[in-house]
Amino acid sequence: MQQFLMGFQVVLSILLSLAILLQQKGAGLSATFGGGGGFIASKRGAEKFLSNATIVLATLFVLNAAAFLFL
Repeated sequence: MQQFLMGFQVVLSILLSLAILLQQKGAGLSATFGGGGGFIASKRGAEKFLSNATIVLATLFVLNAAAFLFL
């Protein structure tokens, strides 16, 4: 069981790192790939997906780390 949790933790850490690195602070995802554009108050499309994925992956990462305490 511990080997599974360790492997899962490694996969989660890699995915979480990628999700964070794909986001650009202070600019939308469109600016990352060359688009300027105007100001949009809400996240849309890939930005929203990356934001939600980061939250889910971070939550799973913390829960998996906490699982190590009880095994």
